Amino acid sequence: MKNLCCALFFLIFTSYSFAQKNDYSILKISDSLKDNANAVVRFDLTDISILSQRNMVIKTDRAVTVLNEKGARAVNAFESYNKRTSVKNIEATIYDAFGNEIKKIKKKDFKDVSAADGATLASDGRYIYLEYTPISYPYTVVYSSEIETSNTAFIPRWLPLDNYFVSVEKSVINVKYPNALGFRKKESQFSVFDIKKTDETDTKLSYSVKNILAHKPEDYSPAFSELYPKLTMSLEYFNLEGIDGNAKNWKEYGKWFSEKILTETIILPEETKSKIKALVGNESDPIKKAKIIYHYVQEKSRYVSIQLGIGGFKPMLAADVDRLGYGDCKALSNYTRALLDAVGVPSYYTELYGDNDLRDIDEDFFAIEGNHAVLCIPDKENYVFLECTSQYDPFGYQANFTDNRKVIVIKPEGGEIIRTKIYEPRSNAQISKGNYSLDENGVFSGVINISSEGSQYGRKQQIERFHPTEKEKHYKDYWSNINNLKLGRIAFTNDKENIRFTEDVQLTASNYGVISGNKMIFTVDAFNQNSENVKRVRNRKNPFQIQRGYSDTDEIEINLPTGFSIEFLPQNYELKGKFGEYKTEIIKNDSNKLIYKRSMFLNKGKYSNKEYDEYRLFMEQVSRNDNAKIILTKN
Repeated sequence: MKNLCCALFFLIFTSYSFAQKNDYSILKISDSLKDNANAVVRFDLTDISILSQRNMVIKTDRAVTVLNEKGARAVNAFESYNKRTSVKNIEATIYDAFGNEIKKIKKKDFKDVSAADGATLASDGRYIYLEYTPISYPYTVVYSSEIETSNTAFIPRWLPLDNYFVSVEKSVINVKYPNALGFRKKESQFSVFDIKKTDETDTKLSYSVKNILAHKPEDYSPAFSELYPKLTMSLEYFNLEGIDGNAKNWKEYGKWFSEKILTETIILPEETKSKIKALVGNESDPIKKAKIIYHYVQEKSRYVSIQLGIGGFKPMLAADVDRLGYGDCKALSNYTRALLDAVGVPSYYTELYGDNDLRDIDEDFFAIEGNHAVLCIPDKENYVFLECTSQYDPFGYQANFTDNRKVIVIKPEGGEIIRTKIYEPRSNAQISKGNYSLDENGVFSGVINISSEGSQYGRKQQIERFHPTEKEKHYKDYWSNINNLKLGRIAFTNDKENIRFTEDVQLTASNYGVISGNKMIFTVDAFNQNSENVKRVRNRKNPFQIQRGYSDTDEIEINLPTGFSIEFLPQNYELKGKFGEYKTEIIKNDSNKLIYKRSMFLNKGKYSNKEYDEYRLFMEQVSRNDNAKIILTKN
């Protein structure tokens, strides 16, 4: 036994001694960096060398200690490449918890796959990535790569902290560039995180940061990129997939893009032009013409992604889309532009960030960005934006994916930053009217008519296309407060002209009224209980944002069971504050009939972290009152 103990002591001491000499030991990481962390970035060094307008080399050296299974995504051991971007070197070494080397992984051992996915018809892009299954945690990946590209239009951003639950011991970026290319940069959130500028001349730039602690996500926070440090860089003289560019602001970019990328892309066959002119007929109003053509595009085409060469940035020729009947967001927007041009309606190709979360193109700093394209049509003093990838959206509808954000509109005379349509909270309306009855056994039967507009229309209109099982699941989730729910007739009316979606639903449920002795208890609000769970966040750090407000109005007739009288009726309730307004009212028409009225208005806005608890309390009061009970007594 004594010899065994000595052997174990020697093994632990040896491992500990080795770890002391090795930078990758878990013992070297301070406890503060482990708090809230799934992974710790030990160091992250990025060297960017812009050698010319058509040549850029990016070297990465990175060590990440993965503390648990969720931390693996922080390794980021992958690179993408195509005909204009090559991976010169890529390798990795795996270490155990004490910094002992486990495995070396060479380039040939990395996975190499096509960038095409289920939505992409064709792509010449590929990914090479590390695939490693750990034996135990923690472990460390030391990763290095070198890529060379002619695409100097996209200089990688420096994000020393790129995700939640990750801490950073040290991160460094070095950039070298020719003075003549017009290098420019924008720093965001640097002072908050004590980013150090270690070198800057006319041809080079360096930054570093140490000991960024891991952060936990907090509900309703603004976008990650708004909260944490970011360095954005661009060139005045750049190359985009083999095409030289020259732009120092969005206006110049729009002119260059219009002349060099979009030129000759809207040529259509004469047969198609004649067909479109006949379809429009004698209509002279530009917007009415646009509606006819938008509907034509929706019926004729479908969305697929094309990512071949410049196709990642340049739309397919309109003639090809016309012939094939498909295209990506760029191609379909440009095809619609070509059709409108054929009947004398001006329109502009537009780039933006498409996402349910609001994200602007940076108006004050030019760097080619965005992930989506739509079409912009002038309408007197305003603009109408068309989502050309959708076969279902009404003309000009934008809510929840391209609404209320700054976009770059590409005009022949130059680019212009414009904000897309804002759906104000009052216009994001849901109006519900219906009734329900309870029998003497507490069985519920009801009908409800729900009419949705604004952003609420966008969330509801897709229900019409659900399979029957999906519809059933949707409504059982929506009315999860009603146990034993059974759905009857369901009918929809999709008024695309007025952008209003209406649901008519019949439903029943047993035991909605709970019998206890000679009493029956049930929740008065059956159809629209607030289900928003606003979590308590102790010592909240981030501000919070309500991106889209809404307005709900309900009027429900309640028929009480025969042979019961009302013992307890909830009081009318009203709540007002900076976040919105809430009101309920119960009107007693006769001995067995009630009218329940409810209105809920939630305002949009940005608020400080100190106001979050006030908002949580506001929503908690709404939820509590939505759950108010009526008590009946059997006569």
